[in-house]
Amino acid sequence: MNDLLRTSGLSPRASLTCGLLASTAIGLFIGLTPVHAAEADATAAPAASGTKQDTVELPPISIEGQDEQGFKVDEASSPKFTAPLLDTPKSVTVIPEEVIRQTGATTLTEALRTTPGITLGMGEGGTPFGDRFIIRGFNAESDTFVDGVRDPGSQSREIFDLESIEVVKGPGSAYTGAGSTGGSINLVTKTPKADNFANASVTFGTDQTKRVTGDVNYRVDDTTALRLNAMYHDADVAGRDDVTLNRWGFAPSLALGLGKPTRVTFDFYHLQTDDIPDYGLPYNKVYNGTAYVQTGTVADVDRDNFYGLVDRDYRRTQADIGTIRIEHDFADDLTLHNTTRYGVTTNDYIATNPDDSNNNVPYGYVWRNTKARNSQTRTITNQTDLTGNFQTGFIGHEYATGIEVSHQETTNRPYVVDTTSGTNSASPHCYPFPSNGNYNCTSLDNPNPNDPWTGSIAGSPNLTTTDVMTKSAYVFDTLKFSDAWSFNAGLRYDNYHVEQRTTPAAATSDGTNISSFWNYQLGLVYKPLPNGSVYVSYATSSNPSGETGGDGGSNLSATNGSLDPEKNKSYELGTKWDVLDKKLALTTAIFRTEKTNARVSMPDGSLQLVGEQRVNGFEFTFAGKITDKWGVFGGYTFLDAEIVDDGNCATCTNDGKRFPNTARNNITLWTTYDVVKDVTVGGGATYLSKVYGNAANTLYVPSYWRFDAMAEYELTKNVELQLNVLNIFDKRYFDRAYTTHMATVAPGRSALLTTNFKF
Repeated sequence: MNDLLRTSGLSPRASLTCGLLASTAIGLFIGLTPVHAAEADATAAPAASGTKQDTVELPPISIEGQDEQGFKVDEASSPKFTAPLLDTPKSVTVIPEEVIRQTGATTLTEALRTTPGITLGMGEGGTPFGDRFIIRGFNAESDTFVDGVRDPGSQSREIFDLESIEVVKGPGSAYTGAGSTGGSINLVTKTPKADNFANASVTFGTDQTKRVTGDVNYRVDDTTALRLNAMYHDADVAGRDDVTLNRWGFAPSLALGLGKPTRVTFDFYHLQTDDIPDYGLPYNKVYNGTAYVQTGTVADVDRDNFYGLVDRDYRRTQADIGTIRIEHDFADDLTLHNTTRYGVTTNDYIATNPDDSNNNVPYGYVWRNTKARNSQTRTITNQTDLTGNFQTGFIGHEYATGIEVSHQETTNRPYVVDTTSGTNSASPHCYPFPSNGNYNCTSLDNPNPNDPWTGSIAGSPNLTTTDVMTKSAYVFDTLKFSDAWSFNAGLRYDNYHVEQRTTPAAATSDGTNISSFWNYQLGLVYKPLPNGSVYVSYATSSNPSGETGGDGGSNLSATNGSLDPEKNKSYELGTKWDVLDKKLALTTAIFRTEKTNARVSMPDGSLQLVGEQRVNGFEFTFAGKITDKWGVFGGYTFLDAEIVDDGNCATCTNDGKRFPNTARNNITLWTTYDVVKDVTVGGGATYLSKVYGNAANTLYVPSYWRFDAMAEYELTKNVELQLNVLNIFDKRYFDRAYTTHMATVAPGRSALLTTNFKF
């Protein structure tokens, strides 16, 4: 190893420092970086102390191949990141538009499949059905942001208006406020450019897939531009009977003052969906003569079995979000940013929960119980940031400071659906009366989604209203002591007030929580060469009661309203290298995240802050080009996620168990190669090890490999053909494991043929 390090041109001191963390990244650096490239980097003139590099602007969709840097992105979009990603002491993965397009992703869930360390959680009733991401073992359902502003409403998000997706890992409440224990996701939207272009894509595929997207930018004059993105999508779900997806949306935007000291951007986003929701397959059960026992695995039935009813089940969502962004340059080194956003999202559904743990599976039947929601979330947020740089003696400063005020109100009046049948709830609902109850029961092996169900649906008499008010202030500073050393610090204060009311009053579900908490981020960065860094960081986060629900406050009750926030902390040691003429980014990190006061349900029904959870992990990622023709994107994450102390020592049955919804090993890879000038081929691989559905580790879904393929052919300079084959080997696997009842089935094999137009 020492000989190899010497041949790379690194000094002994640099070799020792870089070898501190991971021989993997350094080995790749040595093996892939020519010596003359390292020498060129070492002799390049350093940037002036205290001066931040210009922000990288991602281009619009290009059908002419990858951009010069391939899949590599150098800067995060948020002004809170006061240094380039290479010099940021935190794990950050940016999924660029090129990766999203080439992989054939059409939803945020599909796009995030390219990034290791993220799994999917399952919503049911109290936890809304929609995007629910688990990052490094912790729920990040309420930690999705759009252009740096929290997007709390429960949705299934699209990607037609996205320029990139930023995944920040590890506790980050200093950046985001409440939450972000495992990390957060920031969606960077498309904005008007000082150019004229028009892009469109038309997709036809298996499973009756039809999709059309358009992206038009028009420069009105030198300082004004308009942009419109639009999408229509209609498809069945591959490998699932009678499950359909239908949605459409548009996103107009207007930019004023392009290139001027004062710039204003107006944008509006509308997305509307009408799907048949799919809760998957029930867990298997057996009757051992005295009790019904879950076997731990999903019932062994055909993958396409759908237990819902097409004439009853539905899911309709809508998002209408308007944003005004104002930027003003007081000077070259001082800029004010202000964002005001108002949004309304609705989530309205009736979905079938297959058997709902009601003991029919051992007898070959499934009870069609329902979960329902009819919620609306209104959010208004104002966020103001002041960014700049200055010198204090020999120390350069890149800083960002700001304040944030937001108010969120969610109302939910679900439905009461008649699913009674058979015997009382202490016995199986269907057996021995499978035909009783207006088709509320069906066959486990041969369900009929078109059964003529004629039961009753009525609005619930209970209306739940949740109000969340947040007031925050924060400051970040990157102190640059020299070309080799810098220190990053961030501090944030949050005042968090959440109140939940049920009409008529229900003492068990009403609650109020008022919390004030500080969080901070500290990181030391050493750069042995201009193209590499080694860092150590410490960060904290807070989870107040009422924070984790996707619609805000859905986990709030009278039993937890008086509790202090859960506290989390993380230690991370990592290294980042830009190699091969800075076209390929390599990052690796080891980390530990600890929650020392987790909320725990006690035998008397109360909640107490007595649990302890810990995640030890390792991560390696790569993004960019190995050669001018060969691009790669992906990584590997190892997570040893342990419930150290379940806090309920009347049983202590979960002590030492693994986190639910968390894979120990996760591998992702997307790679493309330009075979000839007009032809590019690519492929992807995903591996996820076994995932438990519950804290007791008695329910699980097995590990899986999934493979995808892609080919592009540039027909003319304006027209390109793209073929994607997803899940090539038609692997039957499950992408979400619920804590009690069921697991959702991932789509089977599908093929998509897309024609991309550019003018």
